[in-house]
Amino acid sequence: MANVSVYNMEGSEVGKLDLNDSVFAVDVNEHLMHMAVVLQLANKRQGTQKAKTRSEVRGGGRKPWRQKGTGHARQGSIRAPQWTGGGVVFAPTPRDYSFKMNKKEKAGAIKSALTSRVNEEKFVVLDSLKFDEIKTKAMVNVLNNVKAEKAIVVLKENDEKVVLSARNIADVQTSLVNTINVYDILKHNTLVMTKEAVQAIEEVYA
Repeated sequence: MANVSVYNMEGSEVGKLDLNDSVFAVDVNEHLMHMAVVLQLANKRQGTQKAKTRSEVRGGGRKPWRQKGTGHARQGSIRAPQWTGGGVVFAPTPRDYSFKMNKKEKAGAIKSALTSRVNEEKFVVLDSLKFDEIKTKAMVNVLNNVKAEKAIVVLKENDEKVVLSARNIADVQTSLVNTINVYDILKHNTLVMTKEAVQAIEEVYA
């Protein structure tokens, strides 16, 4: 069973935490993680790009000159792709880029991402994360104390003081157990989780 240190907000080690091997010590499946990242980025795409083909451009209904005898190359329309103002060859049209993964694939990708952070020793567990007021400096100090750079901070429940304290820090993101995703985990160097969040994730994915 994987075992990690638990730190307080001052950066001092206050205990150990046994991690569930079925969540934090699985075989890392890079293919599933890649699929999950591609899925998230594809689902973000609007897919509204559009250009007109030669059949959609206004004008060009008349043949510009007769077929033979002018010395010019033969032309059928001034809206053909080789003309200025003509249509676009294989023009992009609105489409839906999204696709789906099944539940087991999604869970496998999340567990692979979590395991990869544990294996790389970029996984930090805090016994608690509470602030008396919204203070960016307080969050900066906590992250510095646990040596977490470019971090994603995962909470069990939404805490407005923590979220707003972290919002103004470059390369730092907060997330909840039920909104965590592979793309965000891999995008950040360090995964910081509260002890409660770890237990909640184990309940969901174990």
